[in-house]
Amino acid sequence: MKKLVLAIAFIGMGSFAMAQQTTPQDREAKKAEFQQKRQEKEQEHLAKMQKDLNLNDSQVAQIKALHEKRKGEMKADFDKNKEARQAKMQEMKAKRTQMDAEMKQILTPQQYDKWQADKKAKMEERKASMKEKGMKGGKMKKTMNTVTPGAN
Repeated sequence: MKKLVLAIAFIGMGSFAMAQQTTPQDREAKKAEFQQKRQEKEQEHLAKMQKDLNLNDSQVAQIKALHEKRKGEMKADFDKNKEARQAKMQEMKAKRTQMDAEMKQILTPQQYDKWQADKKAKMEERKASMKEKGMKGGKMKKTMNTVTPGAN
């Protein structure tokens, strides 16, 4: 009976692990869906601004052009800094590798294995914590509490 339960558990875990793998097509579909949602939100925001501020069509067109210009500038800045970010990541990776090598020299093999396991467990805890808080890719999905003027 125990063997059957263990076999079912391993099969379940294996199928769950395989279900987590994403294909390039899945990523492309998610990216397209995200871009479509972002465009819809931009349209909704612009429509709300038009209604709230009583904008005419000329003003709406100018604001839309301003948003597009700003978006282009932000993308250019992002692309410009891409190499610097990648270099910084490589530098950090080299420092981590050097630290691991030095720790391996200082610790006994058993201590080093335990240190590595502890480090991995802490990383998993951080990932779970970020997932629990609704963070993905460093961006928070929680809404901020804002104070409305005159609410005192």
